[in-house]
Amino acid sequence: MRGEERKAAIAAYKERKSLAGIYLIRCHASGQVWVGQSPNLGSVQNRAWFTLRFGSHPHRGLQKAWQDHGPESFALEIVETLEDEDSAYVRSAILKERLAHWREALPAEVI
Repeated sequence: MRGEERKAAIAAYKERKSLAGIYLIRCHASGQVWVGQSPNLGSVQNRAWFTLRFGSHPHRGLQKAWQDHGPESFALEIVETLEDEDSAYVRSAILKERLAHWREALPAEVI
C-alpha cells in the first residue's frame, strides 16, 4: 500500500460511525443475564470474549459463569441502538438512562 493510499485508509477508518447502544450477555446453561452499554457495539463482543477467555473480565460473576459453563453457553444480543448523537456527553447520559431501563426490564446484572 502506498503512502497516499495508506493515509486515505486511515482517514476513512477514523471517520467511520460507531453504533452506540445497549447489549446483553446471556448464559443459556444457567439462565443468567448481564446487561451493558457501549459507545461502539461493533467491538463489544470481541472485547468481552477476549477478557473472558483470559480470565480477566472485571465482572467476577460473569467470569465465574464463563468458567463454569464454557463459551458455547454464552450469547451476546443487541437490545437497543441509539441514533447518532454528536455530543459524547449527551450520548453517555442517554446510555446510562437506557441501561437503567433495561436493568429493571430484564432481571439482569450490570456489567
